Amino acid sequence: MLATVSCTSSFHKQNFIALSSPEIEHKIDSIISVLTLEEKINMLCGNGLFSSPGIERLGIRDLQYTDGPFGIREELGKRSWTPLGLTTDSATFFPTGSALAATWNPDLAYTYGTGIGEEAISRGKNVHLGPAINITRTPLNGRTFEYMSEDPFLNSRLAVAYIRGVQSTGTASCVKHLAVNNQESFRDSIDVQVDERALREIYLPAFKACVVEAGAYSVMSAYNRFRSQYCGENDYLLNKILKKEWHFNGMVISDWGGTHSTVKAALNGLDMEMGTNRYFTPNMLDSVKSGLIPESVINDKVRRILRVYYFCGQKSVPDSNAIITTPAHRKIVYEVASQSIVLLKNKRNILPLNALKLRNIVVIGENALQKYSQGGFGAGVKAKYEVTPLDGLKNRLGNSVKIDYKAGYKSQFIAGSTFIPDNTPDFKLIYEAAQAAVKADAVVLVVGNNREVETESADRTTLKLPFAQDELIKAVCKANPRTIVVVIAGAPVDLSVADSSSNTLLFSWFNGSEAGNALADVLLGTVNPSGKLPFTIPVRLNDSPAHALGTFPGKDKAVYSESILVGYRWFDKKNISPEYPFGHGLSYSNFEYKSMTTNKDSYKEKDTIKITLAIANNGIRDGMETAQIYTGEVNPVVLKAVKELKGFKKILVPAGKEVAVTINIPVSSLAWFNEKQMDWNVSKGIYQISAGSSSRDLRKVLTVHIK
Repeated sequence: MLATVSCTSSFHKQNFIALSSPEIEHKIDSIISVLTLEEKINMLCGNGLFSSPGIERLGIRDLQYTDGPFGIREELGKRSWTPLGLTTDSATFFPTGSALAATWNPDLAYTYGTGIGEEAISRGKNVHLGPAINITRTPLNGRTFEYMSEDPFLNSRLAVAYIRGVQSTGTASCVKHLAVNNQESFRDSIDVQVDERALREIYLPAFKACVVEAGAYSVMSAYNRFRSQYCGENDYLLNKILKKEWHFNGMVISDWGGTHSTVKAALNGLDMEMGTNRYFTPNMLDSVKSGLIPESVINDKVRRILRVYYFCGQKSVPDSNAIITTPAHRKIVYEVASQSIVLLKNKRNILPLNALKLRNIVVIGENALQKYSQGGFGAGVKAKYEVTPLDGLKNRLGNSVKIDYKAGYKSQFIAGSTFIPDNTPDFKLIYEAAQAAVKADAVVLVVGNNREVETESADRTTLKLPFAQDELIKAVCKANPRTIVVVIAGAPVDLSVADSSSNTLLFSWFNGSEAGNALADVLLGTVNPSGKLPFTIPVRLNDSPAHALGTFPGKDKAVYSESILVGYRWFDKKNISPEYPFGHGLSYSNFEYKSMTTNKDSYKEKDTIKITLAIANNGIRDGMETAQIYTGEVNPVVLKAVKELKGFKKILVPAGKEVAVTINIPVSSLAWFNEKQMDWNVSKGIYQISAGSSSRDLRKVLTVHIK
């Protein structure tokens, strides 16, 4: 009899706490009735970089905020970006957003969120500024490592779980950045022009899920403009969609310095100006008194802030560092890191390494020593500890194997630039690395990006690996065919040289405090790799839609002329072969998709398609497989993607066993957005349902009829 696994994740059983209740609303009414207009307005603007004011005379405390999406930021001055240099503000470095996405595991995302929330509380923080969930439209985006994936469904499932985890601890989540914040180039001014259908089908679904399903208590507006209006004063995004259509009753805060007006921002949905007090505090009182802003608008903003306060602002603060980097948190980080690592290629079954047969290995590459908790511009984590790849191998192999290290390259940047790599080869370092590799039993070549190459405020200019790493890869792989190339990055990179030169290729990430231990365990087979790519890795940059169409980066405007064809949707529609496809990731096991059935052959719009898969592990190791379900309409009458991800489930399949997996897909999720009707339509007709191990490795296909 087959073991059966349902697609329902345990985090769905966690009931999120509603932000509003009759008792809370009554309490807020009584407070608003005794506040002066000046006191109300004072609440609408940060009184420090990461705090906003309460009402001291009523015993309402200030709210405390914290970056960031992958760990609690060190303490800064009240109004200064300079760290205070404390010894009590360390935290756990959790794997970054793209690493979490590569796990394809919502249950793990929920647990991740609980760890983040607990550490926020330990540091006296009420509002956690995360998750960051903007779509990977261009692989060059400097913040891709912070974000999750190129697919709205994958983003939605992970972000909902993450937020429920955070908010289960009594910390409020602030999901960001609403909306279409998909590049750092000209981010403060770029005017994004995107059609309504792409907005609704690609760029908003994860935000909607965070509000409607996860009950996020706060939303941060983006820096950029959308249809000529700044996102922080965009009536369509903030009032019409977020607050009215999605019934969001929490607070909307600006990104730091992302407010551009007083009256327009106030009327169009912004509740809190953060990072500066240029517009709300100094000007709003006069605007209200002159009738430009009704006091009812001010009251609504205060109400939204107080709702968040009554959820998270009253909690007492535990002892400093009481639940920081606990064994439980280390375990969370290790699990995410180990489940995120993607085995791209294992041509001669070089992996896993057999430690009993190893006498000596050579570890090459500056990234083997690099730490990723901080660097570049923007939020980081003052990590209590961080295990590097070299440290991890030493931890696991001890003195039983000789480990030699060679740098191979230097992380140097073009003179006069901050984040542009110098790609001049250092042939002396390359020669030394190749010579050391010749006689080694195995070589672990660790290349990729660092936090200066991928950084907030700057997009990369190329997908090429920095610091002439391709020259190093070619030389070392030629010297020793038992070279394992490990690419550490948070975003797609050009792997054409690494792929053609090596037999074995792994993609790791900015993978948190336990990164080195997790990587070592994958290399040595203690962990069977199960990560799947959360984005497409193109052969060349111009294969990606925004670059093929010449619409990135724009200057005044960024026109999303690819519409809904983002990521794998574009590659499928244009019949372009990627270097590695969305959803790809190998295992040391061999999974066979033995059968796929649906509960019936035809469905109505309110039905649910119940898909059952039988997956066998024909290998000798227990392994985890992510079964992916894609749907596509046969002969659609409107533009549609060839296929779209509509369901997935990560499951453990024991060696030599077979497991039945059930994945439910509501027929309503097959809808497309009709711009003329401004509503969702499910087209009647024949749909193809495909199941497999990646978007380009589909093992089973069947058709159903939608009546």
